[in-house]
Amino acid sequence: MPRRAWAPRATLEPPDEKRNPLTDPQHTVSETEDTPQTRSPQEVADDVVARVLARAGATLHDGATVHSSYDGDQLELEERTSLRRVAGLSTELQDVTEVEYRQLRLEKVVLVGVWGSGTVTDAEISLRELAQLAETAGSQVLDGLLQRRQKPDPGTYLGSGKAAELAALVASVGADTVVVDGELAPSQRRALEDIVRVKVIDRTALILDIFAQHAKSREGKAQVELAQLEYLLPRLRGWGDSMSRQAGGQVGGAAAGMGSRGPGETKIELDRRRIRNRMAKLRREIAAMEPARVTKRASRKKHAIPSVAIAGYTNAGKSSLLNRLTHAGVLVENALFATLDPTVRRAETLDGRIYTLADTVGFVRALPHQLVEAFRSTLEEVADADLILHVVDASHPDPEGQIAAVRHVFADIPGAMDVPEIIVLNKADLASSEAIARLRSREVHSIVVSAHSGEGIDQLQALIADQLPRPGVSIDVVIPYDRGDLVSRVHEHGEIQTEEHTGDGTAIRARVDEGLAAELEAAAQPRP
Repeated sequence: MPRRAWAPRATLEPPDEKRNPLTDPQHTVSETEDTPQTRSPQEVADDVVARVLARAGATLHDGATVHSSYDGDQLELEERTSLRRVAGLSTELQDVTEVEYRQLRLEKVVLVGVWGSGTVTDAEISLRELAQLAETAGSQVLDGLLQRRQKPDPGTYLGSGKAAELAALVASVGADTVVVDGELAPSQRRALEDIVRVKVIDRTALILDIFAQHAKSREGKAQVELAQLEYLLPRLRGWGDSMSRQAGGQVGGAAAGMGSRGPGETKIELDRRRIRNRMAKLRREIAAMEPARVTKRASRKKHAIPSVAIAGYTNAGKSSLLNRLTHAGVLVENALFATLDPTVRRAETLDGRIYTLADTVGFVRALPHQLVEAFRSTLEEVADADLILHVVDASHPDPEGQIAAVRHVFADIPGAMDVPEIIVLNKADLASSEAIARLRSREVHSIVVSAHSGEGIDQLQALIADQLPRPGVSIDVVIPYDRGDLVSRVHEHGEIQTEEHTGDGTAIRARVDEGLAAELEAAAQPRP
């Protein structure tokens, strides 16, 4: 499914203090007298964010994607943006150019949030992140409601009065989708759809849709499909006996006898059975793909190649950091969940040791548990690593919340909390000095960098070299000249202290791993 690129927003204006929708639980954030259809989509988007958030506090880093020379040609980004959604396009193809340019109509959405605990700033950040998710999925945010109540209504999530107000808002702005900032129970979603008369999705379904758009590899697509089916299974809607299949027997005229009478298997039961069968097949396929990854890990461990995993919140700059350290050229975009498939690249420390860098999927607040389960095999890269680079967007309004959300996911991965961790405070060129000082006081094992400008990258590489495990066996041998392969491996995987070319071979004093040490001792010439 195509998507629309994140567009820059204008600076938010201070709200009217007499009508602050974040502090007035009975007031809608909408201002419907200003019809969005009479203005450009960008003006509508700017005004919507100002109305929904209703204050000019701290904002997320918005704007167009900015690349550096380390990001490569970015051909994947060009391919992704070739199919985008546009405003004002009919859903029916009336002109051949609509097919030629492969443009689809923007889905018009209204955001809904319930503010039950925390501060006003927390509510703002959550709703702004939901707007980013909606635009990343390929939609146009028209307006929103933000309600303050202790806990969501068990029937309609918002309550009957607020649900009716939402229905009026949806009708007035011409929206076709409502996005709820939370996870809806199947009954809540059905009840809310019956009231507003348009499609209702929750935050989980929105994130799953973005994952489905951006998954590229065969394993990634299978993992996303499995997560979507797990989410869909309890939310199927059926039509009762009207779509049932007759069981035969005396009822159907087949005279099959006892146990075959009745309306038979309904359509929704058929759908559920097919979904379960498909989920079982996907689990088998994902399990069959695991040995290849295990083999690669075993090969790296056999040759004692240390591994470093890059993890962190979505859009924190993980791919940019990978490109800066390894020239990998992976896709970089200022959007949530721009890259999903893990990327492993070869890197080298300043003292010449080889290690691997693995870029993992980004995390988000309230990451759907279906995704955590489906991507568990991919997330094992974090648990098997020797070091974790936990990338944090230091310019974000709530970096502490991002760190907590990522560590919450780490807690669900066996062994991940035991791996040494470096907090990489990225986007130092955008962050305030006060925010960086606050984060460094909270996170002792941290470093400040900018993957875009290159600030702090040399210090990060030195820190990685210092934290990676070092070879544990000391050797002092003379290697014959016909075994140059062993000398090359010492240079690549060991720490050479002295090296001298003698008449009998290459005399080396170094530290290497146990396996290489055994091979060196077997091939070594006796010392003169």
